[in-house]
Amino acid sequence: MKFILKLLLTALIVVALSKLLPGIFVDGYVTAIIVALVLGLLNFIVKPILIILTLPITLLTLGLFLLVINGLIIVICDKFINGFSVENIWWAILFSLLLSIAQSIFFSLLKEEKK
Repeated sequence: MKFILKLLLTALIVVALSKLLPGIFVDGYVTAIIVALVLGLLNFIVKPILIILTLPITLLTLGLFLLVINGLIIVICDKFINGFSVENIWWAILFSLLLSIAQSIFFSLLKEEKK
């Protein structure tokens, strides 16, 4: 149940960000749910591999290269899903940054509500 709630909340954030950012397009709510699901899978499977492969540059940039990795995850998601598009890597980085901030806020509120 917790997974489904987080998935739906992430999908709502994706829709809201697509309305705010002109470089991001989401076809509809079903597409947003698919985007949230694929992002979760990519973050679980692909992101650790990218982090290990780019560890030297990540250390050299004091972790700022992780923003680029998050943007690449969004671009990969764009390639997999019809109805979701990102204009370029800069929009993807901004989208991933705002998505992470919004998820942190809403998921922390969700945890506080359960207590």
